[in-house]
Amino acid sequence: MPASAIATAQPLWKRMLLRRLKFLAWLVAALAILLGGSYLFAPQWLLRANFMREAMAAHLQKHSVQAGDTHWVYYEGGEGPAIMLLHGFADSKEVWLETARQLTPHFHLIIPDLPGWGESSRNAGGNYDIDAQAARLQAFVQALELRRFVLVGHSMGGAIAAVYAAEHPEHVSELALVDAFGLKMKETPFARAALAGKNLFAFHDRAGFARSAALALDSKPDIPGRFVDVLVDRNVKDHAFIQRVFDQLRRPSQYLSAQNRLGQLEMPVLGLWCRDDKLIDISALDSLRDGLTHASAISSSVLSGCNHMPMLEKPDETARVLTGFALSH
Repeated sequence: MPASAIATAQPLWKRMLLRRLKFLAWLVAALAILLGGSYLFAPQWLLRANFMREAMAAHLQKHSVQAGDTHWVYYEGGEGPAIMLLHGFADSKEVWLETARQLTPHFHLIIPDLPGWGESSRNAGGNYDIDAQAARLQAFVQALELRRFVLVGHSMGGAIAAVYAAEHPEHVSELALVDAFGLKMKETPFARAALAGKNLFAFHDRAGFARSAALALDSKPDIPGRFVDVLVDRNVKDHAFIQRVFDQLRRPSQYLSAQNRLGQLEMPVLGLWCRDDKLIDISALDSLRDGLTHASAISSSVLSGCNHMPMLEKPDETARVLTGFALSH
């Protein structure tokens, strides 16, 4: 019997099933080729798609606004009291995404790229030290017509948050400083190198990225190699800006910028630290508590098993601490 006759003799449901299976096989093969090609030749697309996926999982949408001299790009989403999350040096808003997923069910989040970093604009020759960024933050707050919110800052973002809270207490209901820059602390090998002018955040290759990651993370990050290449390319592109801001932050007025304002803070303040922070030693937490002479409430929390990036290394614990603090006042 001819093959065509055999095929015709098969039940209709079986022929339809075979056609669908063939279509799915071709579709899977095409997707594999597309994703494999993207990973090899355009990994930045896949990295961007992954950030979009994480933002969607956190119920966040990307927005932008012109405020002062900066075109700000930021995530926003969630219901409840407002919380603004500020990232650290040479970082971006995406660092908060995993923690944000735990916060949006309870809070309305605003997570900007700080001026000069991430997708927010940068002015050639502009000043991007702590005080200048705090002034820009006020323009952003005014553009969004925010009234009162919990302000959370990590590392460099912590110093900016402290300065902003001291200068604009009418907007900040509570302040949370996470492994924050700008406080007195026991000198670490990183601090000695930084004060001597050695910038360990600028790198040129995967090995340099690994050394930088080892400074900030307790364990090696599980990032595919081509994604690391994207991060290396971005860092190389930003070398001049990274170095300029790094040099600005080495001034005493900057690395003590938060310390010098602690006496002005009257709102509840939280200090959240990783016990084994290699960049901002945990002794800074003592300086924070001792300097808060007028704060209405002082809270502190120490996490184990992380280094300098609790929102990446301990996102669930970080979200729980921030939630408890924000809801307790």
